[in-house]
Amino acid sequence: MAEGRAGSDGIRVSDPRVMRALAHPARIEIVEYLNDTGAVVTATEVAGMVGLSPSATSYHLRELAKYGLVEQAPSRGDGRERVWRSTSSTGLRIDADFEQPGVRAATQALVDLYLNRDLDRMRNWIAKQGDEPREWAEASAIMGQRLLLTADELKELNQRIRELTDPYRMRDRQDEAPEGARRVSVSYAAIPED
Repeated sequence: MAEGRAGSDGIRVSDPRVMRALAHPARIEIVEYLNDTGAVVTATEVAGMVGLSPSATSYHLRELAKYGLVEQAPSRGDGRERVWRSTSSTGLRIDADFEQPGVRAATQALVDLYLNRDLDRMRNWIAKQGDEPREWAEASAIMGQRLLLTADELKELNQRIRELTDPYRMRDRQDEAPEGARRVSVSYAAIPED
C-alpha cells in the first residue's frame, strides 16, 4: 500500500491510511531502525527497543507490512522464527496530496509525531550536553536562520542539503564507520513563512 519504491527520496507515502498507520511512536521507531540499519529482526529483538512486548511488537510489524512499509524476510534458520526487514533502503518521503479526503489530519498527526520526537531529542541533548566529551559538545549545533528564497532556490537548497548528508547515512556507513563515530540525529526543516 505504500506507493512504491522511489530512488534516493525513499518510499513515497501519500495515502492517509499509510500515514495513520505510521503515526504511532513504536511504528516510527521500528521503521526508522530498519531503514537506518538494513537489519533483519524478529519481533522479540525489536521489542526492547520500542518498549513493548514481543506480541505487541509483532502486531505493529504486521500492520506495517499490511501497508508495505516492512516485509517478511527469508528465514535465518529453521523457518520457525518470523523475521522482518524494511522495504526501503532510503527511508520514507511524505508526499501529501491535500486534495484527498483525510490527508490533512493524517499528515498533521504524522508530522506532530516526528516533530515532538525531534524536539525530545534536542531537549535530551541539551540536558546531558555538559556531561558529554567536549569535542561532541562543541561539534553539535541547533541553529536557525531566515533566508530569502524563491521556490526554485528552496528546492535547490533542499537537494544540496540531501547531497551533503547522503555520504554519512548510517545504513551505508555502519560496517565501516570511522573510529569514534556516533549516531547523530539531523533534523532539517525549510518552510515558507507568511
